Amino acid sequence: MTDSPHKLNINQWAEEDRPREKLARYGAEALSDAELLAILIGSGSTKESAVDLMRRVLSDCNNNLNTLGKKSIRDLQEYNGVGEAKAIIILAACELGKRRQLEKAEERQDLSSATAIYNHLHPVMQDLDVEEAWILLMNQNFKLIKKQRISHGGISETAVDVRIIVKEAILNNATIVALAHNHPSNSLRPSGFDDRLTEQVKKACELMRLHFADHVIITDGNYYSYREEGKI
Repeated sequence: MTDSPHKLNINQWAEEDRPREKLARYGAEALSDAELLAILIGSGSTKESAVDLMRRVLSDCNNNLNTLGKKSIRDLQEYNGVGEAKAIIILAACELGKRRQLEKAEERQDLSSATAIYNHLHPVMQDLDVEEAWILLMNQNFKLIKKQRISHGGISETAVDVRIIVKEAILNNATIVALAHNHPSNSLRPSGFDDRLTEQVKKACELMRLHFADHVIITDGNYYSYREEGKI
């Protein structure tokens, strides 16, 4: 059976109206329940698109996802275009939604001090025999969004690309950035290279309106903080 000449398949829709493209461009919150479910099942039937199919299923559930989650696999298979695999996907999605509601939001670690930064990264760096540089990306409340190693190697210094720091901060919607690296020699004294790097990162953050919280040098048992020493 062929589609009606007046009916468009999803791949014939304007790109901004296709569920996958719409989510990628505007975020998941911009999609209706039917559009989100359509992404999961992938396709509809020869008579209707995946979005139209899910609209019909939801309509029969009074547009209530809790009601949808109470359906059985057999119930969902009564709809043309929904086989066992699609029915299982739909119910799995409903179950995940239910479990998410039951869980508490993950508490992000507070890294508002050099001591907190040291305690967070010391276990990662304490046994390294070469230098590594890490960035800590945070929100406006100094809560950790992501930590990332940005360089590895070298006994006395390690190459750091300031552009990567700024890029990662922007991509992760961070407003606060901290830099940390270790000294395998266990010396707390910052090098001239460390001073220059600190100044470069500070200027780059100022240019991009990011708050540069600190540059912390980590040794096995102690740390040096540019912020605490009044050098930022």
